[in-house]
Amino acid sequence: QVHLVESGGGSVQAGGSLRLSCAASGYTFSRYCMGWFRQAPGKEREGVAGIDSLGRTNYADSVKGRFTISRANAQSTLYLQMNNLKPEDTAMYYCAATPNGAAYLLLPGQVDYWGQGTQVNVSS
Repeated sequence: QVHLVESGGGSVQAGGSLRLSCAASGYTFSRYCMGWFRQAPGKEREGVAGIDSLGRTNYADSVKGRFTISRANAQSTLYLQMNNLKPEDTAMYYCAATPNGAAYLLLPGQVDYWGQGTQVNVSS
């Protein structure tokens, strides 16, 4: 049974940084594509960053140059380093796992497994 648990969210001022973590269990972590998605109130869930089993990364244009996704296969953990945060980054952030490329390609409608989310609030 796939289980994803996010942590690391919080409240920061614009320009600040946060590091999100996602602890995965119940499957062979290294073989899955992983991704970070976010959803703000009243908006659809959107892809933020994805990483495939080979370590290739993919970013939404809105976060390129500010966010970095990485994975530690030995620890079955996914990370998202977020720098230079902006108020528009405020959202619930979700970890996602897929046996195919959907999480890497940032396709929320095709994600198989989701975490419960961690809230990020950025004030101006």
